[in-house]
Amino acid sequence: MLDNLQAHLQLPAGSLVLVGIVVLVAGVVRGFSGFGLSALIMAALAVMIAPIALIPVCFLSEAVASALMFRGGLADANRRIVLGLGAGSAVGMPIGLAATHNLAPETSRLIALSLILILALLQLFRMSPRFLQVRWGLYLAGLCAGIATGLANIGGMIVALYVLSLQVPVREVRGTLVFYLIISSAVSAFWLVGTETLDILAFKRGLAIAPIVIAGVLIGTWLFRPSLEPFYKRFCLLMLMSLAAFGLVRLFIL
Repeated sequence: MLDNLQAHLQLPAGSLVLVGIVVLVAGVVRGFSGFGLSALIMAALAVMIAPIALIPVCFLSEAVASALMFRGGLADANRRIVLGLGAGSAVGMPIGLAATHNLAPETSRLIALSLILILALLQLFRMSPRFLQVRWGLYLAGLCAGIATGLANIGGMIVALYVLSLQVPVREVRGTLVFYLIISSAVSAFWLVGTETLDILAFKRGLAIAPIVIAGVLIGTWLFRPSLEPFYKRFCLLMLMSLAAFGLVRLFIL
């Protein structure tokens, strides 16, 4: 059975176990914090699988997670912010996808992992640029998120940085991120299909890991409770930084 699944998904047997573990952990983080699923997958697997192949898998995983978290995100989100970010993202995503298609896999991996590490550090030390707090900063953040989504499907990290700069309550941060990622999934579908990045193999991989994503998101949502809210962000950012740093080290060593 494992051999058949390996051939079906075109992944080595050892990679299947690692992918399953990474996706489960990423699902828990997504359910708990509202973002981070794609960033964790990219950070952990970009050294083994080219980012251009991971992007559609991340998209399908995000779509599954968004469907599960739709109700909570809609209730807690700041809709004005979400719509502004979505508009900017729609413009930025084809730019990021074009860059990914024209870059060597090693360069794309380096950019993706470096972006995750830098963004996590910025968020951890609360270094949010002040210009993000003005009106046009909303659309600039959306544009950058779209480019990051097209490049490495980590636009949620950009959006998290922007929302955190507004110093809103944790539930509003989480809800806004969840709602943004719902809209981003719709925009991503259009561009991924249009550029033929979303292919049959990506669908097979996405369907295979969907049950694992669901399990992880449900666990993470269950863990999101008032007593743990003060700790959730620091935990997620430290995990992202560790994975990105590990991936960069492996990239340069190998």
